[in-house]
Amino acid sequence: MDTMRGAVERAKMLVGMEVDEESALPPPEEQSFFDDVTRHCALTTTQRLYGFAICLAAGLTCTFLSMLVFFNPVKFGITFTLGNLMALGSTAFLIGPKRQFDMMLDSVRIYATAVYIASIIIALFCALYVHSKLLTLLAIVLEFGSLVW
Repeated sequence: MDTMRGAVERAKMLVGMEVDEESALPPPEEQSFFDDVTRHCALTTTQRLYGFAICLAAGLTCTFLSMLVFFNPVKFGITFTLGNLMALGSTAFLIGPKRQFDMMLDSVRIYATAVYIASIIIALFCALYVHSKLLTLLAIVLEFGSLVW
């Protein structure tokens, strides 16, 4: 049992979680909205890993299925964007939504985050309202580039 506990602690450290993260809460006057949500929606490590795996698998499935409808800009834009959002959201299961949000707004990543969110909005706008294959494809390329960035 100790080897399993040690493996779980090493996995936590690999993904950036603190080992004693669940027990360390700031004083009540310093708690933010995300701290309150984290306290009420605390997940065990096993639940976090299951949530990560399911969300990542669903996101990758949507992303790969979007390639089947590549020539239909509406379906492609929606499934590709939904797949990317689910894959991005899967990491929130590992490190928590507050830390994910803080990392996305870090000074190094703020520009990539802004471009990513803007490209998601542009891709959905081009797919749903403009119905332009070229503009949707350009927005998706921008979305993918900012995600890799």
